[in-house]
Amino acid sequence: MCIGPKGDASGVSPAECAVRMAKAGAPIVGINCLFDPFIALETISKMKTGLEDASLSAYLMCQPLGYRTPDGGTYGWIYLPEFPYAMEPRQVTRHECARFAREAYNLGVRIIGGCCGIESYHIRAMAEELEQERNSIPKASRKSDLDLSVLKKKEDLGRPEFKGKGSKDFWLNLNPCTGRPLSAPMYRQPEPETVNPSVLN
Repeated sequence: MCIGPKGDASGVSPAECAVRMAKAGAPIVGINCLFDPFIALETISKMKTGLEDASLSAYLMCQPLGYRTPDGGTYGWIYLPEFPYAMEPRQVTRHECARFAREAYNLGVRIIGGCCGIESYHIRAMAEELEQERNSIPKASRKSDLDLSVLKKKEDLGRPEFKGKGSKDFWLNLNPCTGRPLSAPMYRQPEPETVNPSVLN
């Protein structure tokens, strides 16, 4: 379903949507598109709770947008002024996608992917993050400096522009900027869909 934390266009909650899908016989229940990875995680968590409360089970699926949309409306990115041709400054990083994949897996999601705005390097980062669970890494990972050893070697050579970049913690804790001095942090959405936990991820 293309829904956010508040549910569908008719006001049906994510939990109830999941229950209805499972009762209708859907073997896979989940969401795709419209919202960013962390809003999607919040939504799928509500769906999982609904299924558990109803003693139902289904495979969970989550395929979010590749853009940060904490200020989206009821249909997420569609209500942003940048939609559809100026979304690039909101692009998620590969490390955010890896974090999303780990959090989704820990939540019980087993069909993990992406929708609009997700690029091949994002999918590769998700697969790399779940290397042990998958028992393999993508062939393209040999080109991705998976262990950050190339960046670490450059740091060890004394190159200041690479200081700390050979550490996964550096990338996971980085708060990337847009490089646009007049960029607003969020759009003043008349009907924001986002709830506070999503904004702070």
